[in-house]
Amino acid sequence: MRKTRNRPVVFMLVSLLILLAMACSNPKQDNEGQVESKWAGLSDNELLDTIQYQTFQYFWDAAEPNSGMARERIHMDGVYPQNDQDVITLGGSGFGVMAILVGIERGYITREQALTRYQTIVGFLATADRFHGAWPHWLEGKTGKVKPFSKKDDGGDLVETAFMIQGLLTVAEYFKDGNAEEKQLVADINQLWKEVEWDWYTQGEEVLYWHWSPNYGWEMNFPVGGYNECLIMYVLAASSPTHPIEPAVYHKGWAKDGKIAEDTIYYGMSSVLNFYEHNDDPTGPLFWAHYSYLGLNPKGLVDQYADYWKLNQNHALMHYEYALDNPKGFDGYGENQWGLTSSYSMRGYAGHHPGDADLGVISPTAALSSFPYTPQESMQFLRYLYTEADSLIGPYGPYDAYSHSSNWYLPRYLAIDQGPIPVMIENYRSGLPWDLFMKNEDIRNGLKKLGFSSPEMN
Repeated sequence: MRKTRNRPVVFMLVSLLILLAMACSNPKQDNEGQVESKWAGLSDNELLDTIQYQTFQYFWDAAEPNSGMARERIHMDGVYPQNDQDVITLGGSGFGVMAILVGIERGYITREQALTRYQTIVGFLATADRFHGAWPHWLEGKTGKVKPFSKKDDGGDLVETAFMIQGLLTVAEYFKDGNAEEKQLVADINQLWKEVEWDWYTQGEEVLYWHWSPNYGWEMNFPVGGYNECLIMYVLAASSPTHPIEPAVYHKGWAKDGKIAEDTIYYGMSSVLNFYEHNDDPTGPLFWAHYSYLGLNPKGLVDQYADYWKLNQNHALMHYEYALDNPKGFDGYGENQWGLTSSYSMRGYAGHHPGDADLGVISPTAALSSFPYTPQESMQFLRYLYTEADSLIGPYGPYDAYSHSSNWYLPRYLAIDQGPIPVMIENYRSGLPWDLFMKNEDIRNGLKKLGFSSPEMN
């Protein structure tokens, strides 16, 4: 049985630091317009404690109460254009169940408190709308009924389901040697895992499809292939003990018969895989380096197409070098402000990345969730936020996005952007989420089946 590190002393110290900081006077401007720091005296570790605690709270205190899951968005200004403040997100909640593990390990909550919350979440998921075992992108938190993401996107979303399953399997590894209640939780999670019909989402072809609707069938017509954020979906599909895909689905569908490995040189670094499949520029939004790797450990992970550590580290460093170069001349870009990913913007939600898609918007999750790959560069950004721009920090950590060039930000959050922050920082600090997920025997078997090797599989 894994020993639990409930650390109330650590929790009290972190809470005290945050309360002291928030009790300070409002941000003041110096002659150059810089914000005076509320957190200037904190060490690097204390800053990491602070941001992990705040972002964890998005998934704990701010969770939708009936389901225990993460709200799609939290707008501190109270403006919800779609009146969707109680809509919950499957992918963001998958990140959130991993953030709750961080809360246990860092002493923010007890193991028993987490167990109760997980029982609520898993019980809700067992009765919520599913479509051949896959949940939709959004659910109504009060009822468990599907909330259409768009007109035809009112059924199963296999990618969002994969993000949830990644999180649940990590939780199951944490509790599998526990007491009777904890073992029952693990059994309930494994039942949900076994019920996802991954192979059905191929339509009998050698590729996985993202969506299926009971009203519109396969009309969304989104085969998932070429590199993006969806590697974990293929790994889980190959690993399923009940509805697995054949290796050809990975190699022909995802890897495009090897074309996925046609790399590009950008800022002197190899892209490792082909980002052009989905972009006009030779790199992508940084969430591609995060979502599949909250549990799937890229350190030493290799298959015939890529070294996944090099892939993700280069991806993050390309964003850093792009900010230093700042070819569009946006205000603020540089060693302390970097990282582009999909987030809010002055034009609504947008897919930011270097090149034509760059609107001058920095999304804090991009650099902060890259801590394992770029610890020095990510720490520079974290310290900038908390010591020079703390008006951009709210109760659940940094707000979603900002632009100095457009003099724009909103006090708003998105679950899919807050969720990777505490989890990837924990992977940097202790490796706990990676260690847990990579211990799962189904996952090990699936990775071997697809031709992966990893030090954690030996």
